[in-house]
Amino acid sequence: MQNDYTKPEFKKLLQKLQEESWQLELLISGFAIFGLFTAIPTITESLKEAENSQQIYKFVISLIATISCYILIFNLLLHVLLRGLWIGALGLRYVSGDIDYDSLKYSQKFTKYLKKRVGSFDKYIGTLENYCSVIFAISFLLIFYLLAITFTILTITLIATQLISNDDLPNWLSQGVGITLVVFIVFGMFFTLIDFITLGFLKKKKWISVIYFPVYWVFNFITLSFLYRPLVYNFLDNKFGKRLSFSLVPFYILIALATSLKYNVSNYLGTDMTSNDFVSNNNNYEDLLNDNNGFIDNVAIQSKVITDNYVKVFVLFSENIENRIFDFNPLLKPEEDRRGLSSDITFGNDFTLKSSKRDSLRRAYLKTFNDIYSVKIDTIKYDTDFILAHSKNDKLGFETYVSTKTLAEGKHLLKVNRKRIRKGDTTNWNVSKIPFWYYKD
Repeated sequence: MQNDYTKPEFKKLLQKLQEESWQLELLISGFAIFGLFTAIPTITESLKEAENSQQIYKFVISLIATISCYILIFNLLLHVLLRGLWIGALGLRYVSGDIDYDSLKYSQKFTKYLKKRVGSFDKYIGTLENYCSVIFAISFLLIFYLLAITFTILTITLIATQLISNDDLPNWLSQGVGITLVVFIVFGMFFTLIDFITLGFLKKKKWISVIYFPVYWVFNFITLSFLYRPLVYNFLDNKFGKRLSFSLVPFYILIALATSLKYNVSNYLGTDMTSNDFVSNNNNYEDLLNDNNGFIDNVAIQSKVITDNYVKVFVLFSENIENRIFDFNPLLKPEEDRRGLSSDITFGNDFTLKSSKRDSLRRAYLKTFNDIYSVKIDTIKYDTDFILAHSKNDKLGFETYVSTKTLAEGKHLLKVNRKRIRKGDTTNWNVSKIPFWYYKD
């Protein structure tokens, strides 16, 4: 059958689908809830890993996925609960029909009050049906709202990094056009938010709507709203859907506040303190890292208690380390920065030509790293020769070994420092302090 929405047959089909949609809603909700609960641990781990390794792209994607999961779980669980109540109400109606207030033999005052406030049982079933349908639809609409906010921020970021901060472009283009675009996006974002909160106030006034239309048209593409605007306007032209949409906002705020709560057992002590001369954090000891959930906090050694004649020092790699290497050795900075998202698909032999220089460049890269980073145990500085390696949990970084033959038994403090350039001056900066105990085997 051709889906011509003007034909009566198509309207009858829609009516039939509406009446039977609750079955599909429950089926989709059930599978979605199961999948979301299964995916949350993996997504959360990815979020922590991206934050720990300072991978901004992965962090943003994981953060959006985490928030989306929690929004969908809350809405779909609420939908399943109300839909279950609706099914129960239908079954009860089949058994006992509508509410017979007279058979309850309450006083006239209570009977009158209940008839007014509680009303017909059929009305109750209809209200539940409306709640279920609206909550199910708005669950996915909220994800689009989240994506709209993300794409707007991403647009500003791309203009700032690729246009305004691009030294290869002429000043009129990078500064003039770039700053103008950022100002337009920022003000457009503000006006779009005002229009959204006021339920289309800027579209109602004739002279304001003329000014707002270009902003509306641009943000129609930035936020991908052309994909879901029919849903939005269908909500806005229905008082029930509009009220329910706004009534859910306080619940989301309460959920966000609830997830941020934690219980403090001490005014001075906590479980997330960074390692130093009087604190030892498990994230700085490889043997205490979990196989899947352990993340190195900048630097790690092999154990808290060392019986070997060496200390293994592992420095976790991050993009910031590479930026520092470029600052100290500008010759290593490539003409085209390949960091960020990329594809394994290549064309031509450009990569093959560059591969002949790869080893020499890596040696220079490591030499610069060794010039920047240094290791001390207590007050004694040790000669180090960092090389590229992977940690116990397969994270990329730099590894070296320091002798313990001259150490006395007992507690010691390993310090990893790095040089940094600030206002033309080179100073030493502490990266990590890790306490350990040395005892001969």
